[in-house]
Amino acid sequence: MLTREEVFSKVAEIISNHFEIDEDKVTLGLSIKDDLNADSISIMEFVLELEDEFGTEISDDDAEKIGTVGAAVDYIMQNDKA
Repeated sequence: MLTREEVFSKVAEIISNHFEIDEDKVTLGLSIKDDLNADSISIMEFVLELEDEFGTEISDDDAEKIGTVGAAVDYIMQNDKA
């Protein structure tokens, strides 16, 4: 089981690569849609990357609720199968 810090670190790395933002600018409160100007396709790709990285499945309904980096970390922590 990963710690919250480990999950955040991996999520921050995915966001940094996917949205071309410095990893040190990624915070728990960062809004994926607003702060990163992500469209629905970018968000879907991000969710797919999360699924691949953490070996979890994120339903479309759940994906729509992941609005911030913190929400993504919380979701992974609650659904981590490792």
